[in-house]
Amino acid sequence: MVFFKARRMDPELVLPARPTPAETKALSDLDDQRTLRYYETVIAFFRSRRGYSSHRRRPDDPAKAIKAALAEALVYYYPIAGRLREAAGGKLVVDCTAQGVVFVEADADVRLEELGRPLLPPYPCVEELLCDAGETRAVIGKPLVLMQVTRLKCGGFVIGFHMCHSIADGFGMVQFFRCVAELARGEKVPTLLPVWRRELLTRHRSNTTAYNHTATVRSESDSDDYKSDDVMLSTPMDDMVVQYFLFGPREIATLRSHLRGDDQLLLATSATSFELLAAVMWRCRTLALGYESHRRVRLMVTMNARGKWNQHTPIPRGYYGNAHVSPMAEATAGELCSQPLARTVDLVRRTKLSVTKERMESMVDTIASTRQWPPPTMDRIYEVSDTKWIATNATQFGWAELVGGGIPLAGDLASKLGSDHMSCRNQDGDHSTIVSMLLPKPAMDKFSSELSVWLNNKHDHKNLVILSSL
Repeated sequence: MVFFKARRMDPELVLPARPTPAETKALSDLDDQRTLRYYETVIAFFRSRRGYSSHRRRPDDPAKAIKAALAEALVYYYPIAGRLREAAGGKLVVDCTAQGVVFVEADADVRLEELGRPLLPPYPCVEELLCDAGETRAVIGKPLVLMQVTRLKCGGFVIGFHMCHSIADGFGMVQFFRCVAELARGEKVPTLLPVWRRELLTRHRSNTTAYNHTATVRSESDSDDYKSDDVMLSTPMDDMVVQYFLFGPREIATLRSHLRGDDQLLLATSATSFELLAAVMWRCRTLALGYESHRRVRLMVTMNARGKWNQHTPIPRGYYGNAHVSPMAEATAGELCSQPLARTVDLVRRTKLSVTKERMESMVDTIASTRQWPPPTMDRIYEVSDTKWIATNATQFGWAELVGGGIPLAGDLASKLGSDHMSCRNQDGDHSTIVSMLLPKPAMDKFSSELSVWLNNKHDHKNLVILSSL
């Protein structure tokens, strides 16, 4: 693996290119979750496009072009140039003060092809491609975006950024940086104008109805001296390891074969790769962590409310705030790990389909009351997020093309106890899925062993496509 050091210039503040409204904007109740008060980290690798022909000239310096476009983008997304503060009752608001975001130019003596063929996580020296975000759990009064653009020897470049999750979800972050890319390639205005409308996901009812599963959890932990027995919450981060598991067409077909049977033929053909992988990884993770058979374990599926499934609570195009819901599947550890895989896949599917208007409103109400989702007594949760859509909604500079990237296991690791499903291409060039997994060191070998069984490798997990071990 290649090693390198980035030569960084001093950080500078990029302000909106023109005057913007000076006002205070309220965040939604989804934005205001205390669990979202951190900086999410995203990285993207770009190759300079050969033979690029356009009436718009290729910039001599991609970093300076992106910096200028960032200033233009902040005119449209001016709240991002502001600062968060706590208003009465501790609720977050954003003061639109045009104080700007952090930008760092950097250079690295490395070529894009040296970073991996194919380019997959773990990315070498990833911390060199990100600027210092400081304490990633402190978001009050700080710049909401910190971006580094690193120029490479081959003419390519890397964008690494930290963005406050309270101001935008993953979809919103990508929308913002698509705007930057469009302006950098010469567009006069963004193709999609931003929409604030945070009141759409703010509580409107005075009576709070507890969201599904909270009553069950409170019955497990109804005493004031309750302490979690979840090893994922008690293990120090230094004693965790991360690995990435690559699933190409062959691996997906093997896992799907476990569903085939006279009564499961429809499920075997219709289950999505996300449903299949979420089910398998949940079972293997539960076994690896050694939860007692009578303990209830939960799978929390992070779903983008902008999806076609949401026909009851329309989210306007251009909305860049947090607009995700998190329905949960639940079973005892013994039930989960002993039932046929088809039942687990069906449970994942039914959980995805369970979100109604009433459940969305109930979840917003619960968050408004606790400012946290899930509630703090909910342990033994495995959160999964399908972020493969990032590849199809990727930023397009025209003069540069995206060749890899996603959510690295860097920055705020405490927010990455679940798994992200990311799109990639494997060694053969096939469309594939890569899944991150963070576990205590003793549990990771057990997890790999359990997964190898499903992939018909028995307990020889050396044959698994494992891309990292830290």
